[in-house]
Amino acid sequence: MTPMHLGQTSALPASPEAAVLDYVPNPRPGRTYLVRFAAPEFTSLCPVTGQPDFAHLVIDYVPGKTIVESKSLKLFLGSFRNHAAFHEDCTVGIGERLFEEMQPRWLRIGGYWYPRGGIPIDVFWQSGIPPASCWLPDQGVAPYRGRG
Repeated sequence: MTPMHLGQTSALPASPEAAVLDYVPNPRPGRTYLVRFAAPEFTSLCPVTGQPDFAHLVIDYVPGKTIVESKSLKLFLGSFRNHAAFHEDCTVGIGERLFEEMQPRWLRIGGYWYPRGGIPIDVFWQSGIPPASCWLPDQGVAPYRGRG
């Protein structure tokens, strides 16, 4: 399980499907702890207009045997810049792929999308009930309030 990207020069993948996520052994197996990644500048494309869409993503997970290597996650998320999909598909698809490949004990993703056309869309997905002993902080992203 040698990471493909860590310590290497890596180009941005052409698509999410082409992106390779690296997973490394959990350094604290047997412990219940939460890992959080925040991506406040996530972008994808509207599948209808081709215009850019912007979101603040928050990914929380409780590791199982592995953790996701952060550089590979950044490249994976960056590969959505030229990917046309609805907000729901991007958000849920990212969560499902991480959950299927990494097999954490639990995972949730919040996609806080900035409005286009006057309506902000927030999308949430989780893999199931979180472990009872896990501290789950609020994702910390305020609801969209516009200017003022």
